[in-house]
Amino acid sequence: MAESIQQKQSQGAQVQNASKVQCTLARPVTVSGKGLLTGKDADIIIEPAAAGEGIVFIRTDIEPNVRIPALVANTANRARRTTLRSGDVTVETVEHLMSALSGLGIDNATIRIDGPEVPCGDGSALLFAEQLVEVGTIEQDLPRKYITVTEPICLQDGDSMIAAFPSRQRGLHVVYDLDYGKASSKIARQTQGWDSESGSYISDVAPARTFSLEEEALALQSQGMCTHLTPADILVIGKDGPIDNQYRFDNEPVRHKILDIVGDLYLAGAFIHGRIVASRSGHALNRQLCSAILEQHKVANRDNVVSSGVAMDVRDIQRIMPHRYPMLLVDRVVEMDGDEKATGVKNVTINEPFFQGHYPGTPIMPGVLIVEAMAQLGGLLMSRKLEHTGKLAVLLSLDKVKLRHPVTPGDQLVLEAVSIRAGVRTAALQCKAFVGSRLAAEAQIRFMMVDAEQN
Repeated sequence: MAESIQQKQSQGAQVQNASKVQCTLARPVTVSGKGLLTGKDADIIIEPAAAGEGIVFIRTDIEPNVRIPALVANTANRARRTTLRSGDVTVETVEHLMSALSGLGIDNATIRIDGPEVPCGDGSALLFAEQLVEVGTIEQDLPRKYITVTEPICLQDGDSMIAAFPSRQRGLHVVYDLDYGKASSKIARQTQGWDSESGSYISDVAPARTFSLEEEALALQSQGMCTHLTPADILVIGKDGPIDNQYRFDNEPVRHKILDIVGDLYLAGAFIHGRIVASRSGHALNRQLCSAILEQHKVANRDNVVSSGVAMDVRDIQRIMPHRYPMLLVDRVVEMDGDEKATGVKNVTINEPFFQGHYPGTPIMPGVLIVEAMAQLGGLLMSRKLEHTGKLAVLLSLDKVKLRHPVTPGDQLVLEAVSIRAGVRTAALQCKAFVGSRLAAEAQIRFMMVDAEQN
């Protein structure tokens, strides 16, 4: 590692990690090489991107080019790596590059790749990190996106575990316990921590290479993967330690596990504040935690909007909607994003007339009325379009209706309506209803817009 790069990292790490604004590369970076699993050659160009763009991969060897945002929602279920997918198009083994971008505080970048897999180099993140540090970053005019862990999350799969906890400190704190037990004495138990605020990514994490036991490497090659590699090229561990190679750290395997977590969690599309504790966790469990943290963040934001927002009170709603007791099923609209999205509330009490017969001993809100509540919110959203002024949204059709969770007295039903398309005469919306963090119902709803006096 060049001394100048280490100096740049030590000078810039705290600034990047503590930055309150987004950053991108100062100029493009080009990286070439073979993929880890496929062995196929690929050239990638990592380019500066506009504020708010995030990290986006573009397959340039396909016409038309395929754009895949680096988000956990766009991942495919692959063993031993993290893969992005859009339809039938994939970009394999993105975790080391994503780790370097996260560890070096890069919010926005466009990655053009002319092959199916990101180059692996020596199996660490240095192939990318050294060049990214060399070109440096520039600040942009949008605040940095953060997601804060507010409640503990713990996920397990057999002997594997990963958990996220709130932290009083800023940044991402990762502690990994690597313990294969008696099943493998080739790798001793190792524990390592890393802190994004005070630790050096490029010296403590980036050099750690991906590893496999000798029998695992042979099994992969028998399946046609990694056939271009020898133990001298990558870290393969035999009964006496690395084969034709040497450890860069006494605990290099556990450091690489931290490298993977940093990369996989960056698929949240934002930097995470919280403490991560893991044992035997791999890419699949890492991605599940990323999704769980995003869901927690989404619920917290929705709760904040519900508790503080008032876009329409019931008097405003009644000026637009013809519905009255007992069929007015939206108590309040808490957020209205133009004519694109609306969030509303229906407070469900035991005094609802339908509970008298549905069912007296086990009161449950009828599913058809949950759908009606979503439709009413959708109608309020459509009334915001100028061409719909003076018109009513009349239900035309329902599609993909799913009732997922019962709604009972005391629940607060949080309604969401998002416009899919809206013309002069018809409109289509995706609607959802939540009770707390649980999805109670969802449906795609189509409306016909009619003049109010004709209804």
